This record gives sequence, structure tokens and C-alpha cells, in this order.
Amino acid sequence: MFEQGPFGRQAEEMFSQIAKTFGDTFGEEFAAPFRERALSFRTDIHEDHGRYLLEAELPGFRKEEIDIDYTAPHLTIRAVRQQAEPVSEEDGRRAIRSERRYGEFVRRFYLEDVDREGIRAQLKDGLLKLDIPKKETTISKRILIEGED
Repeated sequence: MFEQGPFGRQAEEMFSQIAKTFGDTFGEEFAAPFRERALSFRTDIHEDHGRYLLEAELPGFRKEEIDIDYTAPHLTIRAVRQQAEPVSEEDGRRAIRSERRYGEFVRRFYLEDVDREGIRAQLKDGLLKLDIPKKETTISKRILIEGED
């Protein structure tokens, strides 16, 4: 009853268990891809005229629940959702199914040469948009030889 498909919630629980099992055995780095799948959010990143444009789906989050940090060369987006107080059966209601996720959702991105002071963020309708300008860098420089021929 109320099950939406054979791979929905079971897949999430399976990835969480795999992350815990392999993280305990082989270390945190090994388990990171599994954990990311279990407690993550979807993003798109584009590069355009000297800047990165990042869009992250964070439906239901308020801007106060989202933390964005750039510590070279990593950009980290962390969103924390606190679990609501459970409804007691004294109120005449009981939970039949609870699928909403609670906890900390984190993504970390490797971005070089970012102008950290120029990063701008906007949250609208559950979509976080980051405008991340790159630093001006000179890839090559021509050097002239001084003096007599």
C-alpha cells in the first residue's frame, strides 16, 4: 500500500546501507559516491564567458537553511533540513508513510581560479542559482629580450 515503485525508497535505503558498510570497511573516500547518491541534490554546471553558472535543485529549503562556502579550490553547498516534530497518536492521527528526507545534504565541487568576492547566489522556487566569476589569469606571456643585438 502506498508504494510508488520497486526501486524508489528501497534503492535509497540500499545506497545508504552500502555507504555505511563500505565506509566502515574501506574508509570514507571509498563510500563517498554511495553517500552522495543517498543524501544529495541534483545540479547543473555551465561555463560561459569567464564564469561558471551553477543551478542546484533544493525544493522546500529556505535560504537560512543553505550554506555556501568557497575555500579554494572547492565550492561546498550544504543544506540542512530539521525533522518536524512527529504527530502523536493522541491527536487522532498516525503516520502511515513518511518519505521526506531530513538531515544534511552536501555537494562539493572542484573549481579553480574563482573570484570568491564576486560569487552571487539567488534562491527562487526551490532552485539555487550561483554566478561564479573566474579570476583573470594570463595563460602565457611573451617576454622580450632587452639589450643590444
